[in-house]
Amino acid sequence: MDPRIDDARLTEAEIAQYRRDGWVIPRFRLTEVEVAAMREALDALIRANPGVRPEKLVSAHIEGDNGEGVRGDARFLDLARDPRIVELVSGVIGDDVILWGCHVFCKPAGDGYETPWHQDGHYWPIRPLANCTVWVALEPSTAANGCLRVIPGSHRAKVLHEHLHEDRADLTLNQRMAAGEFDEAQAVDVELAPGQMSLHDVYVIHGAAANRSGMRRTGVALRYMPATSVFERGLRPHDGRTGVPVDFARRPLWLVKGADRSGRNDFRVGHRPRA
Repeated sequence: MDPRIDDARLTEAEIAQYRRDGWVIPRFRLTEVEVAAMREALDALIRANPGVRPEKLVSAHIEGDNGEGVRGDARFLDLARDPRIVELVSGVIGDDVILWGCHVFCKPAGDGYETPWHQDGHYWPIRPLANCTVWVALEPSTAANGCLRVIPGSHRAKVLHEHLHEDRADLTLNQRMAAGEFDEAQAVDVELAPGQMSLHDVYVIHGAAANRSGMRRTGVALRYMPATSVFERGLRPHDGRTGVPVDFARRPLWLVKGADRSGRNDFRVGHRPRA
């Protein structure tokens, strides 16, 4: 086992905050060298996708043409499979962990898109619904440039609230929580320095303001599920209406820790034959 994994293991206090609030910023963070390398990968990803809004770089971890409108970069897969990050995730979803997604959200200075208030579980074909997202900051993420905002404790009831479709070109997602479903006054800004990361639950209500500042904001959302759940490829929640093209039927999965306890997840779909 990588001896550095002990440095990444969540503390009891961090796990308790995640259970209580639905999110946590762990003490573990990437090194400056690691952040610099990932920023190089980010800039290469943006150059490789000139026709894609940088907030919508979905499945960025799948190298080359990923079938979802993006040419990905394997360095994001390496990040998602980093045993230290997987260890963080296993602290809140258990020792059997599946990686199923990676979305790069890069908000350009001055015109970075808003992410409406939403719950992740509204979009995803995971049953039973369970997931942990690790949001890794590659540049400063602050209230000024549109950092992640969360409603603490909004995950506890494990209820998906009503979402409404919104046809706007300046949103990262076209589904927004219906008015009156939560109190925005309770929102907390999740401000992160480069290399820091946050973890959040699939049911927690969250969003992010537009970036009107002069500083770019970039995060990598790594998506994990417990291997007791199933990635139901036949489900297509809000297919074609989210503003982000996805192909869950062909989305590859990686078992990054433990075993597939469900026995129903297919780890062959979407993986290209080795040359």
